[in-house]
Amino acid sequence: MIEVGYKYRFFGEDAEIAARELGIYAHVDHNFVTASVPTYRLNVHVRRLVNVGYKVGVVKQTETAAIKSHGAKPLGPFSRGLSALYTKATLEAAEDMGSGEEEGCGSCSNYLICVVERESKECGVESGFDVRIGFVAVEISTGDVVHGEFNDNVMRAALEAVMMSLSPAEILIGEPISRQTEKLLIAYAGPTSNVRVERASRDCFKDGGALAEIMTSYENSDEDKFIDPHGQILEIPKPRKNHLGIEGIMAMPGLAVQALALTLRHLKQFGLERVLYLGASFRTFSSNIEMTLSANALQQLEVLKNNFDGSEAGSLLGAMKHTLTSFGSRLLRHWVTHPLCDRSSISARLDAVSEIAELMGTCALQNFDDANKQERSNANVKVNYLLSSVLISLGRSPDIQRGITRIFHRTATPTEFITVIHAILYAGKQLEQLEVGNRENNGEVQRVRTTLLKRLILTASSSTVVGHSAKLLSVLNKDAADKGDHENLFVVSDGEFPEVARARTSVQVAKGKLDLLIGLYRKQLGIRNLEFMSVSGSTHLIEVILYQYMLNLIINVKVSDSRFLV
Repeated sequence: MIEVGYKYRFFGEDAEIAARELGIYAHVDHNFVTASVPTYRLNVHVRRLVNVGYKVGVVKQTETAAIKSHGAKPLGPFSRGLSALYTKATLEAAEDMGSGEEEGCGSCSNYLICVVERESKECGVESGFDVRIGFVAVEISTGDVVHGEFNDNVMRAALEAVMMSLSPAEILIGEPISRQTEKLLIAYAGPTSNVRVERASRDCFKDGGALAEIMTSYENSDEDKFIDPHGQILEIPKPRKNHLGIEGIMAMPGLAVQALALTLRHLKQFGLERVLYLGASFRTFSSNIEMTLSANALQQLEVLKNNFDGSEAGSLLGAMKHTLTSFGSRLLRHWVTHPLCDRSSISARLDAVSEIAELMGTCALQNFDDANKQERSNANVKVNYLLSSVLISLGRSPDIQRGITRIFHRTATPTEFITVIHAILYAGKQLEQLEVGNRENNGEVQRVRTTLLKRLILTASSSTVVGHSAKLLSVLNKDAADKGDHENLFVVSDGEFPEVARARTSVQVAKGKLDLLIGLYRKQLGIRNLEFMSVSGSTHLIEVILYQYMLNLIINVKVSDSRFLV
């Protein structure tokens, strides 16, 4: 998609694809097939294209008409450059692409999975294995990183179970790869799945090259670089290295490390590789406390999809899913596909769910507004009210999990940042009111009993979470964020944000000079009400009306005025 004026244009085969997928008109212009969409609809059309499996590059103009007129080649074409790449797995974490909740994909996981393999040392008729497979799956919009390595048979049953459990949106194949493995992956990414497949060579990762490349990337990530308004690079050192991430990678098996290196290299072209530097987000696909269901079990038991039309309706997940939030829906999917096998963990989860059901009582969530008006003297009613308010608030808020990750990727808008932090603060303050001790009130027990639920409430309502959230919101101006007024976004007081204060002073000086210019232009053009205008992001434009007085005098006919943007 190439920015040309106030449109994004497609050319050649891309124009034919866009016309078919977007329902727009393609035509021949100067021997090129072309199609176009308006610039303000960019996010809509990009989302539609990536959702059907395409990789979309956006080429934007890197200079305006005003900048070009003062350049070395004022009459040449505008400079353009590739500004962003989008795929289904990276879209939700990308900048200026909005949220997918409107399209009904907010609760979906969009994993990018990288698969590599080598011939198994245990191969043979007796073992039943012929290859050893390693993989890394990354959910870029939530920060979840899953990895694993295992022996697999000629049917690739274990790999099929991984694919069905994670349901990746993109597959990165590390070549060379066997015909059986490639056949399964290509079959999963069939024409009706909209799953994108890309290939990458791992020949350069021999003799420890994969681990060396990862460690180099980790070392280079220890300092963040920013460019100030004067074009100077500012280096902001981190307080400490992420030793947790390095230790986790050192403990990973060899094939999984190769898959991680390929994934890291792949994500660098999108600018989203930082998600792989968080060691706390890494987890193994199989663990001692969870079961790993086979592909046959997932299919025959209709855990995720029914066997009639392949939809979620009628499946175990469909029957159990009554979640109010997108991140709750994703977590439930993981629980259903990875049931617990540790007895103590099962008991802890059942006890917590039973207590929530008991505390919520018979008061349904839809009657929350009526319950809010009633007097709450009973302890259980109070807990019911607090839990209901938290659940409903989180259900009405944007996807907090993805919002936090977008903040981490630095792609969140100011309004999104404030909304996410406010939701966290509200939930924390409400949960603070729940009693988690053994205190009794007027003879009635008013506390949370189960250990798991108590620990979760204490974590979400900790003084650290509530305090940091309140501090962040106290220095941000919500009204300015809603209006897109970045100049007044920060609340500058008590000497905080000196850089912002200096920048505001510079902006005010520049505005004063522009005000003097507009006064001069009013006198020169004889237009008293002349004002600066903004068109498609280009600011301080002047609209000049040129009346054709001479032509009117010659032919004695009134001619309508013509308008030009200068």
